[in-house]
Amino acid sequence: MDLLHRLERLGMLVINPPLAIERSVDKYCTLALLEEGGLPVPKTIVTESHEEASKAFFELGGDVVMKPLFGSRGIGSTRISDAEIATRIFRTISFHHGVLYLQEFVSHGVSDVRAFVVGDHVIAAMHRVAETWKTNVSLGAKPTPLKLDEELEELAVKAVEVIGCKVAGVDILESSDGPVIVELNSQPGWRGLQTVTSIDIAEEIVKYVLSELRC
Repeated sequence: MDLLHRLERLGMLVINPPLAIERSVDKYCTLALLEEGGLPVPKTIVTESHEEASKAFFELGGDVVMKPLFGSRGIGSTRISDAEIATRIFRTISFHHGVLYLQEFVSHGVSDVRAFVVGDHVIAAMHRVAETWKTNVSLGAKPTPLKLDEELEELAVKAVEVIGCKVAGVDILESSDGPVIVELNSQPGWRGLQTVTSIDIAEEIVKYVLSELRC
C-alpha cells in the first residue's frame, strides 16, 4: 500500500486509488463512511468487550452475523441466533484479544445483488442465488442475470463514489424494509458475473482506464 501511495504521489494513475482500497478492505470503515453518506447499511456494533458484545446481541435483535474486520468471500462470517452460543463465542474471541464485529441479520431469503460499477455507472449486475443465507459465488451461489432498477443503480454508484473507488463490486440485500448495502469490494472478481451478461467486463475496464489516462 505504501508503494501504491508513492506511485500516486508521483503522478501515476492507480486504479483503485490506494486510499479507497484501504477504506474498502476495512468493513467497519466502509459501513461508517456509507452511513455518513446517507446510504442504508445494517446496524453494526464493533467492540473488544464480550460484555458489550452480549448486550449488542440483544440490541441487534438476537440474530446477528459476526464477521472478520478484514476478509472476503464470506469466509469467517457466522450467523448466531442462540444467546448461550453467542456468549461462548464472544468470550473466546475476547480472551484472544480479537475484535467482535457484529451486524444485525437482514432477512433477504437466499439471494442478494452484486452491482459491478466502473467509473460512474453500473456496467452489469446479477442476483446471486444460494441455498443458505451466504450468497458468495465462491461458496456455491449461482449467478442469474439482473437489470437493475434506477434506485439500486443510484445506490451502487453513490456507494462507490463515497468510498472513492473507480472499479468496484457493491453487494446489496433486498429486505422487506428496502435495499441495504452490506459490503463494497475494491478488487471484485467477475467470473460469475461474466457468465450472465453479454457485456465484456474486462473490455469495459480497459476502456475506462484508457479514458482516464487521456484526461
